[in-house]
Amino acid sequence: MKVILYIAISLNGMIAKSDDDTSWISKEEWNNYSLVVRIAGNLIVGHRTYDILTKQPEFSEFKDVKLVVVAQEDFQTLAKNHLVAHSPKEALKLLSDFKKVVVAGGGALNASFVEENLVDEIFIDIEPIILGKGIPLFRNKNFERNLKLVGQKKITDNEIQLHYQVLK
Repeated sequence: MKVILYIAISLNGMIAKSDDDTSWISKEEWNNYSLVVRIAGNLIVGHRTYDILTKQPEFSEFKDVKLVVVAQEDFQTLAKNHLVAHSPKEALKLLSDFKKVVVAGGGALNASFVEENLVDEIFIDIEPIILGKGIPLFRNKNFERNLKLVGQKKITDNEIQLHYQVLK
């Protein structure tokens, strides 16, 4: 199984504003992200990201996606194909029948997956904005990983995507 971390960030590495606002993320970036998730057929997110994502009108694009929410406590999900796991490894076990798994936030979940050395590739879509305050890409963990740039592409005239392999 290949684990892919896919995330949009501000130029200074924030994945959302302090109030969880992600309205600054472009439609083009959402289209790229949505396509990757739908092709993989799955998605792993944290509880807070799940709450944000499920309120977006575009979330309906994921109706056939098997979604796992990593949370400390059990809670009621919105659909039968949405499951709850209590750790990154448990989330991966729930998706063990997939060849590729997509992890997409929040900052604490991203850090947990990287800290546990579970991520194989990282796609970072850089939005043309600097946020003074916000939620960082990786939060509250102390780790270091070396990466290899394996690709880059222009999403729009103002946005780029970087694709890294995590060296293990």
